[in-house]
Amino acid sequence: MSAPLGVIVAVRGDGEAAVVAEVDAHPRLAVVRRCADLAEAVAVARAGLGSVVVLSEQPHLDADAVAAIRAAGAGLVGVADGAAPRLEALGVPLARAGLAEAVLAAVDRPAPDFVPPPERGPGAVIAVWGTGGAPGRTTVAVNLAAESALAGHRTVLVDLDTYGASVATAMGLADEAPGIAAVARAAARGEDPASLLARHAVEVAPRLRVVTGLTRAARWPEVTAPALERLWPALRAQADVVVLDLAAPADGGPHAPGPRRDGATLAGLAEADAVVAVGGAEPHQLVRLVHALLDVDGPAPVVAVNRIRASVAGSRPEDAIAAALGRHAGVAEVWPLPWDLRACDAAARDGRTLAEVAPRSPLRRAIASMAEVVIAAARAARGEPATVTD
Repeated sequence: MSAPLGVIVAVRGDGEAAVVAEVDAHPRLAVVRRCADLAEAVAVARAGLGSVVVLSEQPHLDADAVAAIRAAGAGLVGVADGAAPRLEALGVPLARAGLAEAVLAAVDRPAPDFVPPPERGPGAVIAVWGTGGAPGRTTVAVNLAAESALAGHRTVLVDLDTYGASVATAMGLADEAPGIAAVARAAARGEDPASLLARHAVEVAPRLRVVTGLTRAARWPEVTAPALERLWPALRAQADVVVLDLAAPADGGPHAPGPRRDGATLAGLAEADAVVAVGGAEPHQLVRLVHALLDVDGPAPVVAVNRIRASVAGSRPEDAIAAALGRHAGVAEVWPLPWDLRACDAAARDGRTLAEVAPRSPLRRAIASMAEVVIAAARAARGEPATVTD
């Protein structure tokens, strides 16, 4: 009789004992190691001590860990009492019933190889970030991307707001489109990122494509930092300019343990060649913007203050706001974006850009001017000339 297949168990919580008992009860299986954490399971798999890893949802489970286990030649089986969004996003088959049979199937069915991402392209990445409280980040991101395309750059706009994705609504697209969730899940499983973007990036205008955001905010665990790491080279390869619409929160630092709802924001800020920090002109929004600017790491962002008007900032609002931000946050230059309610309402109603509904709008002109400067700076940071593509 052949030796039983070795099973590595990395299950958290009370369910571990039941998993071990069910595996050991099968004549063709034997538990070779009960791991305290995922890192130990990866090390045991790499040592060749087991043929299958049985694991549950856990803080450090990501595409890199799954790839390491697969590279070691071990199969993967997930176990969960309820929903298991991270396991499903990473393509780990769940054993809802018949754990032993699922383990045997994982041995008989080799895991697919990860497709390497394309070489890093020359495209520039611009992150649109800012404060909470709806200061107009999506309005800026959408119209910055639109102006980029109108200037002749191949542009991709990616909705990475894991709290309240709204690019699809702003662009008049169906919000049930797969978008970033489908792209990130498939990238985490090792599918070709370039093919994923070709399928899921929606063309909305000449030279402008959109990857829509999460249809439900609760799906944020599907957009993992490792999946985004696989997407960045493909995005840069397919576009001259990539615009990221990011959520406001970025709390706890980049090394906080466990899944991070602001992980997509942190990853986008880290990848960006230029950052546009958006705040509102209202006093409480300016206070939030000062705090955000003091906490941000890396190169100084381009600061855009939206909805500027005399009724909330005095008779010379641009000067007053620039002086306040210079005094409290050390900001040398502020891009003032004027209050233009009529143009914004028309764009929101029709699901179109400012350039389409109000080409002479002061807000549209301000964003177009800012876009030209930001795109040039981002492309210069990549070492590329600020030329356009017809």
